[in-house]
Amino acid sequence: MAFPGTGKIWMNGKLVEWRDANIHIATHVIHYGSGVFEGARCYATPKGSACFRLDAHMRRLQHSAKIYRMDYALDLAGWNSAVLETIRANGMKACYIRPILYRGYDSLGVNPLTCPVDAAILLWEWGAYLGQEALEQGVDVKVSSWSRMAPNTLPAMAKSAANYANSALIKMEALADGYAEGIALDVSGNISEGSGQNVFVVRDGMIYTPPLGSSILGGITRDSVMTLARDLGYTVTESIIPREALYIADELFFVGTAAEVTPVRSVDKLTIGAGTRGPITKALQQAFFDVINGDVPDTHGWLTYVYPAESSLREPRTAAGATR
Repeated sequence: MAFPGTGKIWMNGKLVEWRDANIHIATHVIHYGSGVFEGARCYATPKGSACFRLDAHMRRLQHSAKIYRMDYALDLAGWNSAVLETIRANGMKACYIRPILYRGYDSLGVNPLTCPVDAAILLWEWGAYLGQEALEQGVDVKVSSWSRMAPNTLPAMAKSAANYANSALIKMEALADGYAEGIALDVSGNISEGSGQNVFVVRDGMIYTPPLGSSILGGITRDSVMTLARDLGYTVTESIIPREALYIADELFFVGTAAEVTPVRSVDKLTIGAGTRGPITKALQQAFFDVINGDVPDTHGWLTYVYPAESSLREPRTAAGATR
C-alpha cells in the first residue's frame, strides 16, 4: 500500500489538499495515542461504487469515542455524509476509508480533557491486505509471544490507536520470524485475534470464533461472515478456543476489513487440514465477495452507493486490486 500524495482529505468539516493535512508536533494524539479510528471499504460494483456496512463502521467509531470520552458534534448521518462527500471529492471508484477522531493541540499531559477533539477522513487505494495470492493459497502464521491486553486495562471493544501498539508488536514479531501474521492469545492463554483480524476455526463442519470476552475487537466483517455462514446453513458458535484447537482445525481463516476473508494454511509450522483453502472457507469467501462486488442481491442492506444515478457517466479513479 502506498499513499497517493494527492487528493482531498476531510478535516473538521473542510476538504483540504493531501499535502496540507497537517497537525502540530505537540498534538496530544502523537504523544499519548489518544485517538480512535475506523477502517471501511468502498467497492466497485456493477451498480456503482458502494461502501460496505458504512453505518456499522461509523456507529462503532462513535462507540469508541464514547468509551474514551471524546465528544464530537457529528451524528451518524453526518459521519456517513462526510465519508461519501470525501469519496466524491476524490472521484474514487473503490478505496479504503479511514475516519479518525483524535485529541488535538492544546497542552500535553496524561489528562487529555483540555485538548480539542479533531476529526479527519482520508482515503487510499488498497488491495488485498495479505496479498492477492493469499486469498487462495492461504498464509503461514505463528502464535505470538505478545498477548492481547487483559480485561480492564485497555478497552478491546474500542478501535483505538493505543491498542494498535500491541498489534504492531504482534505483526513485527511475525514478520521477523518469517510468518505473514501472528495470532495473539488472551490473558487466559486462549485464542484472541490476529494483529488486525478476527479468527475463525472450522472443525467437523462447525464454525467457531472467540467471543468478545477474549479481548477481541467486535469486527464488522466478523459479524458479516457469521451472518453469511448462517445463511448458508452452517452452525456458528462464539466460544472460548484453546490454543491447541488451532493445530487440529480442519480449516482456519482470518476476516477483517483489510484482510477480507483469508485462509490460514499453517500455524507454528503445523499444516492446517490439507494445507489448502478448505471448502467452508471457500464458500464463505465466495458469499462475502458476491455481496461486496454486487453480484447478488443486497438482502441485508449492507451497501451504501456513493454516486447518484445521474452521475453514472463520470469517470472516477479506479483502485487497483480493491475488489476480488
